[in-house]
Amino acid sequence: MNHTFDSPLELFSKKQCVKICAPMVRYSKLAFRMLVRKYGCDIACTPMIMADSFIQSKKARDSEFTTNHADRPLVVQFASNNAKDFADAVELVSPFCDGIDLNCGCPQRWALGQGCGAYLIRHPEIVVDMVQQARSRTDLPVSIKIRTCDDIKDTIELCRRAEHVKASWITVHGRTTKQRAEPVNNEVVKMVKECVSIPVVANGDIRSLHDAESIHQFSRVDGVMAARGMLSNPAMFGCHPTTPVQCIRDWVRMLMMFVFPLLYRRLT
Repeated sequence: MNHTFDSPLELFSKKQCVKICAPMVRYSKLAFRMLVRKYGCDIACTPMIMADSFIQSKKARDSEFTTNHADRPLVVQFASNNAKDFADAVELVSPFCDGIDLNCGCPQRWALGQGCGAYLIRHPEIVVDMVQQARSRTDLPVSIKIRTCDDIKDTIELCRRAEHVKASWITVHGRTTKQRAEPVNNEVVKMVKECVSIPVVANGDIRSLHDAESIHQFSRVDGVMAARGMLSNPAMFGCHPTTPVQCIRDWVRMLMMFVFPLLYRRLT
């Protein structure tokens, strides 16, 4: 079967608001990505993958990254604390995906301690180096996903510097590193959109299609990215306020096809 699809940048140019399934550790693997694609999701992301493990171990690559010809467009997200590991991982995975994302937003203590995730928003020079080296190793778009800095000016400066080195788009989670359940600051997301010319994606507390439309109308962002909202209702981008029964049936089928393929073939 011939599967045709628009690339991420084509989607940003064609659609008013691109709908994206966020990178989610343990959750946004192949079966879940294939499910949300059936219900209005334009782009799906892999879980965050550690770049150093990915380049050092075939076992890690086989465990952390699986895809197929219909899993498109696909963005692979890496976490790294140095440009060489990131660029090496990008070069390895580029033949099998449609975009690369650098995680600059993970707020967990282990990530901060290793100098990756949200640690990077305090060190824009490292982000700049990573984007530049990755762009030199692939023709695919390279994006960054950030949390906001304590000082809004620092957030704007980081985004401008990323744009200057040709980051393809920026996803902004409207919370600082220390914030967890506090309301998302969509004013910062709006300010980022107003200050750069590349696409901006809003992330944080998007739990329904109504939420997605509201943040788009407020900030004029180019896309929205949902995480927990999609776990609660994988069909949320498909105009379903709650998870339909058919979506549950589809999920069982996807699990059988991609997690238990031998059993699925015997049953079918």
